[in-house]
Amino acid sequence: MKTRLILLSAIAMVGTGAVAQTDSLQTEALEGWMTGLNPLQEVVVTGTRNAVDVRHLPYTVNVINRQTLTEQQQTNVLPTVMQQVPGLMVTSRSMMGYGVSTGAAGGISLRGLAGSAGQMLVLIDGHPQYNGVYGHPISDSYQTLMANRVEVLRGPASVLYGSNAMGGVMNIVTRRPVHRDFVTTNINVGAGSYGTFQAEASNQVRSGRFSSTIAAQYSRTDNHRPHTGFEQYGGYVKLGYDLNEHWNASVDLDLTHWNASNPGTVVQPKLENDQWITRGAASLTIENQYDRTSGALSIYDNFGRHKINDGYNAEGGTPQTDLFRSKDAVAGVSWYQSFVIGDQQSATHGRLTIGADYQHIYGRAYYTDRVTGAIVTTERRLMQSAHSHENEVAGYVDYRQDLTDWLTIDAGLRYDHHSTAGGEWVPQAGIVYRPVETGALKASVSKGFRNPNTREMYMYGTANHDSLRAERLWNYELSWRQQLGQFSYGANLYYIKGDNMIQTVAGKNINTGEIENYGVELEAQYRIDSHWSLSTNHSLLHMENPVVAAPTYKGFLGANFRQDKWSVIAGLQYLGGLYTAVGDVEQKENVCLLNATVNYALVRNVTFWIREENILTQKYEINLGYPMPIAAFLGGVNINL
Repeated sequence: MKTRLILLSAIAMVGTGAVAQTDSLQTEALEGWMTGLNPLQEVVVTGTRNAVDVRHLPYTVNVINRQTLTEQQQTNVLPTVMQQVPGLMVTSRSMMGYGVSTGAAGGISLRGLAGSAGQMLVLIDGHPQYNGVYGHPISDSYQTLMANRVEVLRGPASVLYGSNAMGGVMNIVTRRPVHRDFVTTNINVGAGSYGTFQAEASNQVRSGRFSSTIAAQYSRTDNHRPHTGFEQYGGYVKLGYDLNEHWNASVDLDLTHWNASNPGTVVQPKLENDQWITRGAASLTIENQYDRTSGALSIYDNFGRHKINDGYNAEGGTPQTDLFRSKDAVAGVSWYQSFVIGDQQSATHGRLTIGADYQHIYGRAYYTDRVTGAIVTTERRLMQSAHSHENEVAGYVDYRQDLTDWLTIDAGLRYDHHSTAGGEWVPQAGIVYRPVETGALKASVSKGFRNPNTREMYMYGTANHDSLRAERLWNYELSWRQQLGQFSYGANLYYIKGDNMIQTVAGKNINTGEIENYGVELEAQYRIDSHWSLSTNHSLLHMENPVVAAPTYKGFLGANFRQDKWSVIAGLQYLGGLYTAVGDVEQKENVCLLNATVNYALVRNVTFWIREENILTQKYEINLGYPMPIAAFLGGVNINL
């Protein structure tokens, strides 16, 4: 047991989580399962509805555990996820806060497929999270306070998760206490450059069958340019109860509100371009876990309220007389049940998963008078107002079979019906060959799709709700992963071919665009000794039709050092051929960023920390016209009670 604990600690130091904790029942099963496995093997739930050794899954999944998410003292998961996952890019325009609307950052892309276009899906505990009007993720709401770990599946995951998962998924698995009675409280406070302040407090309780996680967060900054202020409040609550040894119920609520200002570009600054945004996610889940079957039924709602002042040009502009408003929700019911086929103690058993999803997608966009609050409907605004309800119903089946102890096949099929776009068949298939116990060769082919969103069908003069259909692509992938003692590495080759992409032609949204991307991804981790560990990842991307915020090369080298009371986490990120504009005005950036965090444990429960960003003082832009901070410094204290 001591040896296993040491090895598990080594894994945590290089950011590879050993056990995927989705719920209390599944965690117990995993803990029992892992006792018979090499602790260096990963168990994941993204890309499959049940916990599985990643060597038996024909898809590529990265796991970023809670230690890796928190040791750099980031309040949002995205900066850390961007470092750890090859091919994944997140845009920024300032030190803190992403914002929405024109000039916003927080665009998530993977392999040249953009979350801003609805082509990459963010999940919280497997539930879709995106704006019901515009169909994109809302990056400021993905707070570290709620995350136990993040799993990123690179490549389509539409069979299990439906629309928007055509490029991949990022699944935020929320926190829950382990299976022993205890109470713990954590407080983290920090401050630094540009009037920045961040604070977080959380409490976890386990008492018999009951568990709870409660967390709250506040942050604010002036940022490095005038009129770029950002302020955020967030809270998270999760309550769980074990009904018996096989059944568990939980409810959770994540609520975030922020106020953000957009200063405009340096050549065309803006005034009063302010945003007041509230996003929330709530769910009720009932889970079961038996020897030969497991499953869950969940009801969820992801909702938002947006109020935006579009602002005016600082030189010669006129203040807005009305405000853009929107309300949206993505609510649904999700059910699945997984069954073991054959003798699960043998090397040739299989697992069948059957599931069904229902989603109600609501979006309303309108304008109100800035003074009176009355709804404004003028001829100029008429095409910019929308009130839409869409429904999506789907059923899917996935079957994975271990043919021998060295060969696994997997196949899945989904039928998805959208109330406007119609029906879509979505297949996937893969094979895993394990020539050695510590290595796996994987090949897969999978289809991804995205249904048109409310904006494309109903808003602005380009609206088209009569003939828009789903975007589609096929992804072909070959990968190899291996663990050699304290060293592990992996390589991926992929080719993406898509059509039916929604574009605006002659003032109308139609299905006409194409995607053809291919590339290679490399990653490695090495635990040198008890003090040092290294990790690196690299991605090369070729796009037949380049898109903004997708670098042709992205590389990361991380080093962790721990001795006695000290820990140092340093990361060097390079972005090459980063498109900030495409088409006739194509522009690219090459950026090299060095960040570091130092932690010092003053006493057992009190740790002081400092974080320095852009140590090399690089001048660069990720969003065109929005220069990033030359350097930024924060320091604080972390208290565990």
